[in-house]
Amino acid sequence: MLPYLDGVFGNPSSSHVYGRVAREALDDAHERLARSIGADARELVFTSGGTEADNLAVKGAAWAGKAKGHRIVTTPVEHHAVGHALAHLEKFGFEIVQVPVDRYGRVDPADVEAAITDRTILVSVMLANNEVGTIMPVREIADVVRAHRGILFHVDAVQAAAWTDLDVDALGADLVALAAHKVEGPKGTGALWIRRGTHILAQQHGGSQERHRRAGTEDVAGAVGMATAFELAAAERSVTVPHVASLRDRLAAGVLALPGVELTGHPVERVPHILSVVVPGVDGGSVTLALDLAGIAASTGSACSSGSTEVSHVLAAMGFPADEARGAVRLSLGRTTTEADIDEALSIVPAAIMRLAAVASAEVPAG
Repeated sequence: MLPYLDGVFGNPSSSHVYGRVAREALDDAHERLARSIGADARELVFTSGGTEADNLAVKGAAWAGKAKGHRIVTTPVEHHAVGHALAHLEKFGFEIVQVPVDRYGRVDPADVEAAITDRTILVSVMLANNEVGTIMPVREIADVVRAHRGILFHVDAVQAAAWTDLDVDALGADLVALAAHKVEGPKGTGALWIRRGTHILAQQHGGSQERHRRAGTEDVAGAVGMATAFELAAAERSVTVPHVASLRDRLAAGVLALPGVELTGHPVERVPHILSVVVPGVDGGSVTLALDLAGIAASTGSACSSGSTEVSHVLAAMGFPADEARGAVRLSLGRTTTEADIDEALSIVPAAIMRLAAVASAEVPAG
């Protein structure tokens, strides 16, 4: 990325030599990213991240299909980039139907089929959940959607892209959202794959960039970085995935050995880098704070604001009561995680959980 942050400063839409050099790099980034995901370069639109890619997909498809219908089928466990975008569309008369998920966070393709009517214009289901790591049966859902002519299928593949052999055409979707930073690329860069022949309405106006689908001067350095990151992820995946999965399983064994701690998400159909659990009787925020003080970065399945904890919408949809869902703790691994990192985590995480559980138990009034 460095040459495009330093010397190559031209606007890729300009016709002078500086612009042509930048345009060549941008076109090359389209080509390389497309090859990494089984796509054609002309089907890719670079965006400012996964959130914009999801918004462009669901809003663009919804408004393009409004003359045909207003029904959109999705799940209650989607990332807020999708969920909040759909809630926004609901204000304009679109009907948002959430198909339920099971205890593991997976949706049944038969339930998607049952939710489709002749007014349905879009189905949106993520490939892997960002909180619990569950992988959805997206190919089977694609077969369901394709049986109904004229319905578009959008897949948020942001969390899964680094860890699966992603072939967007074989996936069966029409729109696939991606983000660079989930593949160790630059933050603030993403892309939307739009199957050739798929019509959506642009959501950002002001120029003819990205084949009139996303106006605005492109981030050349970001595009170059994203393409490179996806190439590296694809080249290393056969080694990275089993290595990270093995480390996650070691960590899981140590954490799940604690009394009452429960794995969330599917035990098998899951991405290899996420370990999500619920700790009974303990606030997940307290656990993550204790781990942070000990040098371990963790998160909860909750969003905290104004001193109050909102229960994870994902865990709630999976059937966890609010008091259990508040005990959510999420640990993530990556390509650079080592056996020594897991050793250190196992020396800290279980002890921190046990300590907080003891404190919480002591605070419960007798009788």
